Amino acid sequence: MMRRLAAGLAAAALGATMVATAAAPALADTDPDPDFEGGSTSLQLDVNPEPARRGRALDIQGKLSVSCDEDYISGFVAVHHADYCKDSERWHRLAWKRVVILFQADGSNEWDYVESVRTNRDGSFRTTERAYTSGTWRAVFEGSRYLAPSEGKDWVKVYGGRRH
Repeated sequence: MMRRLAAGLAAAALGATMVATAAAPALADTDPDPDFEGGSTSLQLDVNPEPARRGRALDIQGKLSVSCDEDYISGFVAVHHADYCKDSERWHRLAWKRVVILFQADGSNEWDYVESVRTNRDGSFRTTERAYTSGTWRAVFEGSRYLAPSEGKDWVKVYGGRRH
């Protein structure tokens, strides 16, 4: 009798788990508008010095911002804590977001991954890399649920070589 009771309870628990698992995907999709593209973002990038000497350090810096509409991003997402829109602000800097740094050498068709950085509390980011060849540096914010993706580019001429 106890075995049948234990087996029945286990089956009931298993059935409840199966029902809860089946219902979870429907609850996970809570996006009110599937066509919503997100708040307009802007990513500015500046690589210095320009031109750069081969083998020397390049300072890669920029800032990530989002368009403001009162205290909301594009009239939809409320911003809180570090991410808020001031009264006179048209663009607000986004804190703690991931930005991917890429490089494409002149004459190449491929973008090479360099590194990922996070924006600071004021929306700025900074990293240092060595200059080896002329080409285009690119910073990419891939976007998020309510923020549109954006990118910034900067071409840098690299000159000089090793002394013999």
